[in-house]
Amino acid sequence: MKIVITGARGLLGWHSAARLHADNCGARYRGDAEPWTLVPLDRAAFNDDALLADALAGADIILHWAGVNRGSDGEVAEGNPAIARRLVDFCARAGVSPFIVYANSTHAALDTVYGRSKKAAADIIAAFTGGAFCDLVLPHIFGELARPYYNNVTATFIDQIWKGEKPSINADGRVELLHSGDAARIAMDAALARRAGTLRPEGRAISVADLWDRLSAFHDDYMAGIFPDLADPFDLALFNSYRTAAYPHRYPRALTVNADNRGILFESAKARGSGHAFLSTTRPGIVRGDHFHSNLVERFVVVSGKAVIRVRKVLSDDVHEFFVSGDEPVAIDQIPFHTHHIQNLGDSDLITFFWSHRIFDRANPDTYQDPVLGAQ
Repeated sequence: MKIVITGARGLLGWHSAARLHADNCGARYRGDAEPWTLVPLDRAAFNDDALLADALAGADIILHWAGVNRGSDGEVAEGNPAIARRLVDFCARAGVSPFIVYANSTHAALDTVYGRSKKAAADIIAAFTGGAFCDLVLPHIFGELARPYYNNVTATFIDQIWKGEKPSINADGRVELLHSGDAARIAMDAALARRAGTLRPEGRAISVADLWDRLSAFHDDYMAGIFPDLADPFDLALFNSYRTAAYPHRYPRALTVNADNRGILFESAKARGSGHAFLSTTRPGIVRGDHFHSNLVERFVVVSGKAVIRVRKVLSDDVHEFFVSGDEPVAIDQIPFHTHHIQNLGDSDLITFFWSHRIFDRANPDTYQDPVLGAQ
């Protein structure tokens, strides 16, 4: 099945593409055919007639996330309808009638420049499809790799916390938060079911002050070497968004080593909730890993030997290397949808401590094989 994602470099676009990529990785690992032919379109590709025509040919589903929410009043007013018009015009040229999921906004019900622009785009898609499309009206979307200071209060707060800043907070302000991964799943479920009409997924209602306090509490714990209780899926998503913002510039995480004439002692991981700790040995030259997770919180600490830990954001060539040694223990915390591996660089066995926030479940391993280096 061919799925086209517009606005693929945006928050919702990347999360949608990453999850579909995970499905393909899982199928390859089982020896099955990949279920999705994935065509992500960024702004440059969307504006190229030849690329757009080729992308839409044979399309079964379009996740239409591209839009304009910044600029002058004129740019915002014209931007969203123009993008929608271009999309349906090229669908008509290609002779395709894909099922379209359109990322709309709660602002579409408001008499504002942005609201009218989003509604106009929905009307254009409705006219082309005869109303047989999913008008996905989204609340405040947050998630890993969101852009701070760009219509995303969660990402902005996270950035300010990491910088040690304290914003001015509206005590009466409230938001309804929905993780981008949940929004992507809801969109795909609607597309596969051909669920036409308006769909309004609910998020977590929270005051702006409580959001700041929760993120600040995460930060206080994490700086003290403690993982918070992550039993609530919302807290897990919020914590993953917070800690992803530290990658890669605040890596590795330093550990306090206590040494005396008996040897050394250090705390590798502490948690307020449950967890799963284990050790591995890796022979010289061997690579372990080459996989990614969707939401697992996982820590690596080399306790003996020398290694390189490589991390690549999925669907990209962006690889970071961290050289680590048991002589100076540090923590590397893996983040969602970043494939990773560890390679023994020494002449003897490498010993590595691992910790994850939940016990491994073979029925739901949340592990997708994807080489860090080489073909994606």
